[in-house]
Amino acid sequence: MSRSPIPLFPLPDLVLFPGLVLPLYIFEPRYRALLARVRQTGEPFGIVRIVESAELSDLENPKPLQERVAMFGTLAHLRDVTMHDDGTASIVVVGGERFYIEDFDTSTPYLSANVQQDPLSLPPGQEEISMALARRLLEGLLSVRPRDTQTVREHAPTDPLLLASFAATLLPLSSDQREQALGAADLLDRLEILISFLPRDERALN
Repeated sequence: MSRSPIPLFPLPDLVLFPGLVLPLYIFEPRYRALLARVRQTGEPFGIVRIVESAELSDLENPKPLQERVAMFGTLAHLRDVTMHDDGTASIVVVGGERFYIEDFDTSTPYLSANVQQDPLSLPPGQEEISMALARRLLEGLLSVRPRDTQTVREHAPTDPLLLASFAATLLPLSSDQREQALGAADLLDRLEILISFLPRDERALN
């Protein structure tokens, strides 16, 4: 179901996953306005990745921001706000549902868009497979980060969706790889994509 336009916060090379906590520093006037709206309405805003920096655009005919961002992202739910004397703010958000951009809204000082929410589903009857893939992904993550074994085990979620988010953040992945995982067709697909990014020896772990 389509929603009314939501504010968008584009960030270079950052892909937010469901359940992850993200601190942000708000200083530009347009994003101060975005924060004021979110605090007033209680609605989430969208985090989308900037896939082409302004510096790489044609300097004589630069692309508008909406042509340089990914067409899908993650809803960010505001959890904490600390306002500073100079009008800037430090905030903490938590990743929520994935969404796809239908069209952009240019009536606000910040980028906005009409979006279609797209929660990541699990095919019926695939719970055991998802748990098995999650265990395989976790073991691969532990092999990639042997110095952090205790910390990773202590903080790794048991829920396969959240474990996928956890691994996507800790694995040494490019922004393109994280975006590919975010855009997975379903939860099994996301887990399998992340496993495919493990070094060859770690992929075969059971």
